[in-house]
Amino acid sequence: METQETPFRAALRSGLIIGMIMLVITFLVYFIDTSMLTKWWFGLLALAIFCGLVIFFGTKYRNDIGGYINFGPAFQFAFITLVITGLISVVGNILLYQVIDPALPQVLADQQLENTMSMMESFGAGDSMSSEQIDEMKQGFEDAYTIGGQLKGFGIALIIYAILALILGAIIKKKDKSLSY
Repeated sequence: METQETPFRAALRSGLIIGMIMLVITFLVYFIDTSMLTKWWFGLLALAIFCGLVIFFGTKYRNDIGGYINFGPAFQFAFITLVITGLISVVGNILLYQVIDPALPQVLADQQLENTMSMMESFGAGDSMSSEQIDEMKQGFEDAYTIGGQLKGFGIALIIYAILALILGAIIKKKDKSLSY
C-alpha cells in the first residue's frame, strides 16, 4: 500500500530546493555586481521568483496527492516551505557576510545609504536630515548584516512568511466539488 506524502515532507523537500535556488541567485548577483543586492527591484524580483516557485511546487504536490487539497494543508505546505527557504537564505547570507566577504556589509550599507539619500532627495527631503540622523541610519544598515541582525530579520520574516503562506495557501488549495452537497 502506497502512503500519501504529508505536507511537511513535501514542503521540506520544496523548501530545500527553493532555498538552494535563491542562494545560487544571491551568489550569482554577488559575483556579477554586489550593488544589485541593495536594489529595490532585485528584492521584488527575488520575491516574485520565491512566490512563483512555492506556487509551482504547491501545485505539483496537490496534483501528486490526487488533485485536491484543503486550505489547511496548503497553508501548512506554503509556510513550512517559506521557513525552510528562509533558514537556508539566512545561513547562506551569514556565510557570505561573515566568512566569504567580511567587507561586503560595509559596502552594502554604504550603497543602501546612498540609495536612501537619493530617494529622499527626489522627494525633496534630503536636506532635512542632520548628520546624526544619517549616521544612525547608516549604523542601522550595518547592523542588519551582522549575525544578530540576520537572525532578527529572520524573526520578522516569520511574520511575513505567515501572511504570504495565507495568500499562497489560498492559491494552492483546490476543493473537490464532488464532495459538496
